[in-house]
This record gives sequence, structure tokens and C-alpha cells, in this order.
Amino acid sequence: MGDKKTNPHAAVFLVIGAGLVTIARAMTLSFLAIKLQETFGLGPAMIGFLLGLGPLIGAVTAPLAGSISDRVGRRVVLSLTLVWMAFAMIGMGLAETVFAFCLAQSAASVAISIYGPISRALMSDICAKPERLKYFSWRYTASNVGWAIGPLIGVLAGIASTGLFITAGTVYAALAIALQFLKLPPRQHADCRASEQASLIKSLVAAMSDPQLIYFVGASTLLIAVYGQWTSTLAPYLTQSIAGGAEIFAYLVSINGVVVLTGNPIARRFIESAGPLRALWVGCVLLGFGQVGFMVSTGLPEFALSMVVFTAGEILVVPSEYTLVDRISNVQNRGSYFGAHSLSTVGGFLGPTVGGVTLGIFGGPAMFLMFAGSAAFGALLFILGTQIQPPGAKGRNVSRSGTHDC
Repeated sequence: MGDKKTNPHAAVFLVIGAGLVTIARAMTLSFLAIKLQETFGLGPAMIGFLLGLGPLIGAVTAPLAGSISDRVGRRVVLSLTLVWMAFAMIGMGLAETVFAFCLAQSAASVAISIYGPISRALMSDICAKPERLKYFSWRYTASNVGWAIGPLIGVLAGIASTGLFITAGTVYAALAIALQFLKLPPRQHADCRASEQASLIKSLVAAMSDPQLIYFVGASTLLIAVYGQWTSTLAPYLTQSIAGGAEIFAYLVSINGVVVLTGNPIARRFIESAGPLRALWVGCVLLGFGQVGFMVSTGLPEFALSMVVFTAGEILVVPSEYTLVDRISNVQNRGSYFGAHSLSTVGGFLGPTVGGVTLGIFGGPAMFLMFAGSAAFGALLFILGTQIQPPGAKGRNVSRSGTHDC
């Protein structure tokens, strides 16, 4: 069976959906620390623990949700996840106690952790292989547009106000409804019968037993620790160690957003010409140089240049990661693979945690060198992973081509 054609309407819907989901997320969840501090009077340590709890649970839950989507279909899992997110957001807006607020926040974080890998798996399902990188890149751009717009809406509408949370919940509910009208590829009965023969747990275990995927998860964990929460470590370093650090940090956030939005098309063309592995290796080198640049910078010009280099590495790494994971999966296990790969989001917890401890004990230079080393080791793991031939043929259960909405 030849490779399917791209469903452009569904792909564009997922791109726009990624932007809307991120806007709703950014205009509310960006200010949770302020909400917990000012409304409920919590201290920094408790705030950090509570905000990290949901993503940790989500990292464990997402692989299971990915396997479920392989069996019951992406549309079903995505719809339920969006409804879950809607109720969680509304619950946060209406919560009057810290327990109710944190319970709803954890539920929202888990749902967000599930939404990402399942939506990426659906993107692979509906796109022909030659066009997947393009749509992955557009999806990444839309998400970053959301991160640029969302916080501004949050500030203008009132930081962490009840209305914002209810509005975000309404956006998620509207997307869940719109998803029901989206025309997805027809169910491939033979493929679905083959999928149903394997148990849910076996599908997940099979994904986690793939040595290539194990290497990719480890590598992505290290890389996400570097770029996933860079504001959490760079901000305290600048404010504590550099004159005018707060102002410099504000400029760096803007520079990061500008480079992502303007550089993403260039990065996509480079990935297409060089290949995802080589592009990822170059991106890791740039991430490392960016960290070294931060270490030796003393003023805005040097920090700005380092941020450009660092962000260039980020926009090469992210789409390349997803493309490499897509290449080792097939139509029947794609949800399991992307779900299992989402375990790497633990890096978003490890980065600020380990980085903050390193900054506090050993200082900024040690922290930046640690992150540079993480980028280098992450690149090495990806290179080693691509050299491994997993046990059995890639398509040992089903063809790698075909479409479905089982």
C-alpha cells in the first residue's frame, strides 16, 4: 500500500488548534505562581512542588493514553482530553480553596500532557511522509504564537482572573465540539483488527521495549531540560548576578519569541535538506554554544547574541525530534510511540530543579556548563539510537503506511 495523501483541512485544524490551546493555556497557567502566592499565600517551595506535580503525573499518564488512542482512535482520546481540560480550567476559575484549585490545576496539567503527543500522532496519521515535517513545523510555530499572545491577554484581562479560566475552558470545549465535525481518513478495517489483537499493555510495553525509542526518550529528556524551562534558571541568574538583569531578561524573552517566529521556516528548510538527525545535531551544538555564551556574557548585546544562537538550536531540535520518533513508528503504534516519548517531558521538571540547585550551590558558570553538557549528551544519545536496529522488522505487525481513525 502506498503512502497516503495529506488531509490538508485536518492538518490545518490541528495547527490552528495548537495555537488556540496554547493561547488558552498561556493566558491562565503562566500566572499560576502569582495566583498561588497572592490568593492562597503559599511559599516558593510549595508552589514549585504543586506546579511540578501535574506535569510529572502527565508524563506517566501520556504513554497509556497514547496506547489507548491506537485502539479507540485519536479523535475519541483528543475529544475527551479537551473536555477534561475545559472542566479543569473552569474548576480552577471557580475554586475557593487551595485544595480545590490545586486539584483542578493538576488535572489540567495531566490533560495538557496527554493532548500534545496524541495530537502529534494524529498529525502523522493524516499527513503524507514528505509533508509531515512542514506541518510539525507549522504546529510548533502556532504554539509559539500562542505563547507570545496568551500572556498579553492574561495581563490585559486581569492576571489569573476567574473570567480568564472560564474563557479558556470555553475554548477547549469549542475545540472538542469542532473536532467532531472534522473529516478524518476512513477506518482501515484490516489494520484495526490487527491493532485490536494486541492488548493495551502489550502495545505500550512493545513501544517501551524498542531500543531506539528508549534512546530517543533519554535524549529528549536531556534536551528538554535545557530548552524546556530556560526562563526558570536564566531569570534568577540574571537578577542575582547581572546589573539590570530584570530588564535584560525581558528583552531576551522577546528575542526568543522573534527568533522562533521568523527562523522557523528557515529551520524547516534546513531540516528538509540536511535530514532530521544532522539538523538535530547542529541544533544541539547551538544549544551548547548558547549556554556557554550566557556564561561569559556581561551585558545585553552578548546575552542577546547568545539567545539568538540558543533559540536557533531550539527550533532545529524540536521538529527534528518529532520527525525521528515518527520514522520509527507505524500507523498502529504511533500513539504508543508518541505517548511513550512524552515521558521526556520530565526534563521540564528536572531542568529547573537541578539547574536551580546547581545555580544556588555552585553558581551560574557551573549551571550553564551542565546544560551545555546535557545538550551534547542528548545529541550523542540520538546518534546512537539511530544506529540501532530494533528487534524484528519495523513493520513486523502491520504496514507502516495507510490511514485510520479507529
